[in-house]
Amino acid sequence: MNETAQKYDYLKKQLQAYGKVTVAFSGGVDSTFLLKSCVETLGTENVLACIGISPSLAQHQLEQAREAAKLIGVELIELPLGELEDPNYQANKADRCFHCKSCQFRTIQEYAKEREIEHTLCGSNFDDKDDYRPGNMAVKALGIKTPLMDAELTKPDIRELSRQFGLPTAELPASPCLASRVAYGESITEEKLHQVEQAEAVLRSLGFVEFRVRHHGKIARIEVPTVDIQKVVSESVRQQIVERMKELGFQYISLDLQGFRSGSLNETLSEDEKLR
Repeated sequence: MNETAQKYDYLKKQLQAYGKVTVAFSGGVDSTFLLKSCVETLGTENVLACIGISPSLAQHQLEQAREAAKLIGVELIELPLGELEDPNYQANKADRCFHCKSCQFRTIQEYAKEREIEHTLCGSNFDDKDDYRPGNMAVKALGIKTPLMDAELTKPDIRELSRQFGLPTAELPASPCLASRVAYGESITEEKLHQVEQAEAVLRSLGFVEFRVRHHGKIARIEVPTVDIQKVVSESVRQQIVERMKELGFQYISLDLQGFRSGSLNETLSEDEKLR
């Protein structure tokens, strides 16, 4: 048995101990693998999937989550979230993710208890320990279970096991919520989230797979892997991007020459801000 298989064996033992679970579901790589593992270990009748619905969830991600849950054969409950009513979330400071995740997990946890399900799980993996993730504090504060992290399953482990399960999410790029595209200090509004969603839809329609459109007020900052930069600046593609993103309300369209990197907005934070 290789190391990844040993980790998966440990994961199954954890899940067996829970008996009946609710999975905070997004339709991404980690939560889809976790949901599938729960079904394989506990049976469909003991597993519920819940997804939070808000302007920070892109429509294509919601459709993706619905398809994944249907494929796995689990009931998917769509719960409306009210994080935009929270001034701490709107302020979009370094701890925004804490307030977002607190709202999301609390809503799912309360619904789970109504269904008499004690344990709520999320898809945080072992790699998430090394990143700046205020949402982890919300997980800890609310007692959300993190079986993938506890089993020390990394993203490569999860992709490998997802391939073995035949899950369509195995090679899916990471795609955090739309609010993560808005520069710290810029207030979060439904209009800005919609702008980002539509701007990223432009890139998707042009065949790009991994990318971000960062919202800096009047400026849209595009990140793509460095191998795709040449495609972005090719005349026909560049013209389409500029024209369509200006139609969305951006005045300036920029390309980040450092290329795509997850969590690039965190580069603006000092260590003191991260600690606070």
